[in-house]
Amino acid sequence: MINQCRNIRQLQQVHAYTITTGALPLNPVTILNNILVSLTNLIPNANTCSDSISSLTYALSLFHSIANPNTYSYNNLIRIHTLLSSPSSALYNFVTLRRLSLAPDFHTFPFAIKACSLLPSSSSISIALSLHSQAFKFGFLADPFSLNALICVYSLHRRVHDAHKLFNESSHRDVVSYNAMVHGYSNAKLCYEAIDLFNEMIRLGISPDNIALVNVLSACAQTGELEQGRIVHDYIIRNGIRIDSYLATGLVDLYAKCGCLENARDAFESCNDKDVFTWNAMLIGLAIHGKGSTLLDYFSRMIAAGVKPDGITFLGVLVGCSHAGLVDEARKLFNDMESVYGVGREHKHYGCMADMLGRAGLLEEAVEMIKGMPSGGDVFAWGGLLGGCRIHGNVEVAKKAAQQIMKIKPEDGGVYSVMANIYAHTEQWDDLAKIRRSFGANRRAKKINGLSSVRLDDVN
Repeated sequence: MINQCRNIRQLQQVHAYTITTGALPLNPVTILNNILVSLTNLIPNANTCSDSISSLTYALSLFHSIANPNTYSYNNLIRIHTLLSSPSSALYNFVTLRRLSLAPDFHTFPFAIKACSLLPSSSSISIALSLHSQAFKFGFLADPFSLNALICVYSLHRRVHDAHKLFNESSHRDVVSYNAMVHGYSNAKLCYEAIDLFNEMIRLGISPDNIALVNVLSACAQTGELEQGRIVHDYIIRNGIRIDSYLATGLVDLYAKCGCLENARDAFESCNDKDVFTWNAMLIGLAIHGKGSTLLDYFSRMIAAGVKPDGITFLGVLVGCSHAGLVDEARKLFNDMESVYGVGREHKHYGCMADMLGRAGLLEEAVEMIKGMPSGGDVFAWGGLLGGCRIHGNVEVAKKAAQQIMKIKPEDGGVYSVMANIYAHTEQWDDLAKIRRSFGANRRAKKINGLSSVRLDDVN
């Protein structure tokens, strides 16, 4: 009866039945543990915060009803806390299990390591290393579930070397470990490694999940590997994989960044459940290609579809308006961000506005806007203004902007280069000589060298 319950309410009814019939007192540990196991299977169906809280409360009451909880009991409790995104509590129970000198088993470490992956990066890695050490001590690194959990947590937090080492040492590589490594490479910007591993998966007949597909699409987008991206898209179509909002976002991002705006539109329109990320990818793609008017049409469609914009949405819209010279439209949207759409203005939004006003020659308006920023101007805002000064040759405003940037970020060598170009363009040779001397005297300032890369015959 316990295993046949379809929801938590039914499980509680069965629990009550075992009490009223006197079955529970006859074998309390087994029955309560079985109820805990069933609860872990039902928790993913909890839809609301209140459902999660009641599930956790019920789980704790079951656990505390067990006179002498064993490893099996603790495993279930660790898993429940992990499923309910309470990683600290999950790991606390792991520590308690060890303090009671209870031996962990094959189920203990995957749950504990999964909990570790939900923690902030700063604390997650040190705990993951400790769990890794204990899994090795107890001989569980040969277990594919523990191994895959470690690969996942290392990949998530960009410890790609550690993940790669475990992956290579594993004799049980499966879809989970491959997917985790593709994600790890992509997350660490090791794009070609992600692409190569994906191709290896396909050769071996291992089916990637949607997360791996999106990660390899992202890798293709970042490297401009359009043909490889088309191969991934073709794989999705040939295998009848439904293009949900997650995959659609990856495809739109790929085609937009590779200059295929029509393909990006086709991928966007083929998705029936677009979320804010899908819309943002399309808006940013249009912004990249300078399609300001079309971008505003898509933004209107987004609002009409009932999708709430976020900070990234407005960043894309403002960038698009800036590149298209749509000053009035951008100004209105910027003013409406908080009052109409409930989206707070961030430094990058001010930076976009400063860049746009600077491009349009509205330098004084840009200065006044920056002065009115809640926390004062930052590098994004003053940098956008400085770019406008370079376009229009306004030396005086450029000096103000440069001074602010040097004060906020003295190690930024780029500002010296921009000022040198402005002085050279306006034939102010004395000032040009001074700015060059200042750059030489400032030991903190660094000039960032440009870098480009070409891949021929699979060699970068």
